[in-house]
Amino acid sequence: MFNFIKNSFKKIYTQFTQKASELFGRKQIDKETLKELEKLLLSADTGVKTTKSIITQLKKTFHEGNLNDGTQLKEHLQEQLKNILSSQPTPDTSQTDVFVLVGINGSGKTTLAGKLAYDLHKKNKKVLLVAADTFRAAAPEQLAIWAKKTNADIVIGKPNQDPASVVYTGCEQFKNEDYDALIVDTAGRLQTKTNLMNELEKITRIIKRQLPEQSILQLLTVDAMLGQNSLEQARIFHEATKLDGIVLTKMDGTGKGGIVFAIAEELHLPVVYMAYGEQPEQLRQFNAENYIAELL
Repeated sequence: MFNFIKNSFKKIYTQFTQKASELFGRKQIDKETLKELEKLLLSADTGVKTTKSIITQLKKTFHEGNLNDGTQLKEHLQEQLKNILSSQPTPDTSQTDVFVLVGINGSGKTTLAGKLAYDLHKKNKKVLLVAADTFRAAAPEQLAIWAKKTNADIVIGKPNQDPASVVYTGCEQFKNEDYDALIVDTAGRLQTKTNLMNELEKITRIIKRQLPEQSILQLLTVDAMLGQNSLEQARIFHEATKLDGIVLTKMDGTGKGGIVFAIAEELHLPVVYMAYGEQPEQLRQFNAENYIAELL
């Protein structure tokens, strides 16, 4: 199912999986093996806190005499990674009516909006896109191209218009014209971080007030190539707004994939989708078990 990972994430598989396979192939492991694994996890952007937690548990298992060879090391590591990613329930996107996409500029929000519209259109849903990023000149034009590609309708405001007012218009059109799904592409940068977070909170309030009966999913786009910087950005957004999950983007670049575990462990947020490439179909719902099995 996840063979696309091997095709798209070549750098992950050359940098991480190849070395991990060598460790898992050892007939006997020792403390030095665990040190090697620790360095490998850190190099894959798994994060200091998450890596320390994993290695501490593996050391405990090792001292108890239940970790003797590479095969057992792989089994125990796989179980720990699965526990981290499965600790939070993944939202049921099939029941979602409104997708609110947040994240910094360049993290892939607009592309994700287009890919979601494509996926929903394939399921015979009537989709409305809202270009709520009125501060970046190219954003509405980019979303309009995606709307045309995916047979979706779109609401576009004027340059520098209050994003919340554009969202209000979108909510009204959603109700009045019987759409199945609403996708809101928000701004990633205003004059200050405080302004941005206030604007996102305002947008969320308007959607909840205008569409009280709809299921709303607020997703943060995380650029896999930014590694630990993405974790810090996720932390800031999560503190300011109520996030429901993460979408890991640009997984076909130099991203190493370990940031998935750091975000799940430290922010207790599920990974909902993985995106790669620029084609409409290059989006997958995240499956922790499959992802880990392929990665290892």
